[in-house]
Amino acid sequence: MSSWLPISPKSHFSLANIPFGIISSAENTVPRPGVAIGDYVLDLKAFAQAGGFSASVSIQPHISVFLSPSLNAFAALGRPFHRLVREYLQSVLAIDTELAHVLKENTILRQSTIILRSDVTNHLPLEIGDYTDFYAGLNHAYNVGVLFRGLENALQPNYKHLPVAYHGRSSSVVISGTPIRRPWGQILQSGEKFPTLKPCEKLDFELELGMFICQANPLGSPIPVSRAEDHIFGYVLVNDWSARDIQAWEYVPLGPFTSKNLGTSISPWVVLADALEQTKQPGINNDAVLLPYLKEENKANVLNIDLEIDLTTNGQVSTIAKTNTKELLWSWPQMIAHHTITGCPLRTGDLFGSGTISGTSIGTEGSLLERTKGGKESLALQNGQTRSFLQDGDSITIRGWARQGDVLIGFGEVFGNIDKPLSLSQS
Repeated sequence: MSSWLPISPKSHFSLANIPFGIISSAENTVPRPGVAIGDYVLDLKAFAQAGGFSASVSIQPHISVFLSPSLNAFAALGRPFHRLVREYLQSVLAIDTELAHVLKENTILRQSTIILRSDVTNHLPLEIGDYTDFYAGLNHAYNVGVLFRGLENALQPNYKHLPVAYHGRSSSVVISGTPIRRPWGQILQSGEKFPTLKPCEKLDFELELGMFICQANPLGSPIPVSRAEDHIFGYVLVNDWSARDIQAWEYVPLGPFTSKNLGTSISPWVVLADALEQTKQPGINNDAVLLPYLKEENKANVLNIDLEIDLTTNGQVSTIAKTNTKELLWSWPQMIAHHTITGCPLRTGDLFGSGTISGTSIGTEGSLLERTKGGKESLALQNGQTRSFLQDGDSITIRGWARQGDVLIGFGEVFGNIDKPLSLSQS
């Protein structure tokens, strides 16, 4: 599958991908839908308004969704429509396209719709109503459990029976590149009986995959695990920033709160569910006896996406971890089925986080908490520096990609830099 546009074989945005996002540009500052293709972006608003979809009688009646400042309206039309649009755009962009008159041979339309990706500003791809962060990474759950409860009680009794999660803050979900300010919070210092209010000293990242919901379900109507795939729009990379010392004091008895609402960064391009369908394989075996509503007939239910993390300190980059999404115990359909078993209504644009994804060996941990054993050990970096947790000025870059033959289906990256804390009066 090749395009008439020049695309490097190392590009995350091959013709096999076609991820969707929201862009603006210096020439047109209005946020609007686009798709990434190689080093370029196809402006879908301009493309639709100029008749780019007129060759499809099925898409043309719905082109108003490409005039919106978010992807919610497009997502709400469901996976068959997403598939139709993606395949149409692949056909238009293919080197042997039968629709050459639409774009390939249409100089005026090419000039008005194809923009260098480096010349666009990315925005949040969807309006996010709710954000739920799961804990589906078995190795992460085990590693953290060992740190706090010991080997014998590393996993809580419920862990293998249901996808554990908590409700996060959609208001602090931000697009890649948004600076993250070191938060203040209540911290109980070692040996003290009472907390103090101070800037977080144990700031951490969490490597996750995110999933967007496309179609809603009514209140009181659970989504069966067998039909949950129909509700998946696509995926993004997630860095769920975490204030570990604030979390340690506040999380009993209801779980994390302010330690998790300082910021959650996501990558800008949504890789559609269909684009990753062929990457699925069995995940970690769950040896628990599952209740029927969580049982899946398809055992190849976990995506196979390679992930890596770079930590930049004083301008020097160190790759500190590599792992894969196959290290998840629970699948996205299982998460959807459990989230809605009570009748909870999901809405278009809702975001799920997978939970931290870690492997089983050194160098595969999806957080510093695991890598440094809660800060008791130091991580040696390639520039001779060390870190137990993140310092002001540090930045984290997460990348992810799947392979389809000799091309990549990737996400680009999610990046965030740590800014120093505000100066707060404590009087």
